[in-house]
Amino acid sequence: MNVLADPHQPKTLSRQTIMQMHPHRRLFFNSTRLQPATALLGTLVVSWLTMTAFAAENPNRIRPYEKNPRYWQFKGQPVLLLGGSKDDNLFQIPDLKAHLDEMKAVGANYIRNTMSDRNDLGFEVYPFKRLPDGKYDLEQWNEEYWRRFENMLQWTAERDIIVQIEVWDRFDYSTKNWPPHPYNPRNNVNYTAEQSGLAAEYPDHPGQNRQPFFFTTPKQRHNTVVLEHQQRFVDKMLSYSLQHDHVLYCMDNETSGEEAWGAYWAEYIRQRAREAGKRVCVTEMWDDWDLKAERHKRTFDHPERYDFCDVSQNNQKKGQEHWDNFQWVRQYISKQPRPLNTVKTYGADGGRFGNNRDGLERWWRHVIGGAASARFHRPDSGLGLSAPAIASLKAARKLESLIKLWQVEPANQLLSDRENNEAYLAARPGEAYALYFTDGGAVGLDLKTVVGTFEVRWLDIATGEWGKREQIKGGGIITLNAPGKGHWVAAMLKTP
Repeated sequence: MNVLADPHQPKTLSRQTIMQMHPHRRLFFNSTRLQPATALLGTLVVSWLTMTAFAAENPNRIRPYEKNPRYWQFKGQPVLLLGGSKDDNLFQIPDLKAHLDEMKAVGANYIRNTMSDRNDLGFEVYPFKRLPDGKYDLEQWNEEYWRRFENMLQWTAERDIIVQIEVWDRFDYSTKNWPPHPYNPRNNVNYTAEQSGLAAEYPDHPGQNRQPFFFTTPKQRHNTVVLEHQQRFVDKMLSYSLQHDHVLYCMDNETSGEEAWGAYWAEYIRQRAREAGKRVCVTEMWDDWDLKAERHKRTFDHPERYDFCDVSQNNQKKGQEHWDNFQWVRQYISKQPRPLNTVKTYGADGGRFGNNRDGLERWWRHVIGGAASARFHRPDSGLGLSAPAIASLKAARKLESLIKLWQVEPANQLLSDRENNEAYLAARPGEAYALYFTDGGAVGLDLKTVVGTFEVRWLDIATGEWGKREQIKGGGIITLNAPGKGHWVAAMLKTP
């Protein structure tokens, strides 16, 4: 029996379930079997306590910032999520603790963790127990998989590193990853191909959305044979992750699936959290590279379902279009603003999605442009935690030490004599300005209505170190010249 109940069916929580989710309620059960009258009273009391616990907001959990819901807060304080790591399903890597320490040391506080198990590198394991005959039992667990997951949650919690979980990754269930997978009917003892509707091979790119694994929910094909095992997996995951306050949940990796699939799992996870007296933040990530595509509105238009939006696929775009599309989304959701996360920033020399320059520009455009998170994608599709990524992380944290990004707004309208994709600005007009140059240059900054003196401190993004200082006075349009070619950012603050 699942520890957590199906939200689509009325269930009564057992004594064991309640005690597992809420050990402090043990006082309500002073015997192994409740008498009928006290059972009813106990159920009512537990229901009341569950709702009370849920209503009492936990100030420590990761959630949208109270004063600016476009950003996150954690442990009651606003936080900018920045990251870069060498893999996606980090809980599987053998040197995780050292990698987390390396991230922490350079200012990274955000990871992507897919629940993947492709085992193409030799060290990954599946979540299910393998039997002596080589087949898997989907109703028994591989404790090593879950031990790794639990360690990742604990070690990131200790380092205040936010985890964005992706529950399902379509690439795990197609092409070369599907033939050996435990969910494949020829590899488990729980169902046949006929019972499950799953074939032995799905050779097409998962973007074709031909894998029935992603059509199992009640408003789709309602494949209860497979759905039962999917639910059991998610329940097991949540039995660990709901113990922590530093976890965000994304239903899929760049899906092109039906809306009903992600909506089902978003509510499933939210309901499980409610049953445990918790609140969580969930989203979906769509594959469309154009953020104006209709499919993205499945998250943009549903703040009641999705607490934040992951717009990582914008990082397939370049230059001014990349900035403009992101700003379009900020405006589109302005009536009910939410955090916009970018957990995958593409672009690295030798990769398929652009070079190092593309990766750095995309990351910095999102940081300056108002993203709640920015993370370099793993190599070779992204810069990971390479030297250029580390320099950017250090530079961004230095910038943040002077200018809190949640206190400024994108403000390119204040720039003049600007070439396409030359520079990008965030500002609290009259007080603070953060100006990013993609490759040197000079622009005009409108300070006509501003009286006073500003100190400008330059950051060399190539090294992550401070550059020159200078002072400028308001009262006109001021020309700002980057110290040289390459990526630069200026932190400009009004002096007392």
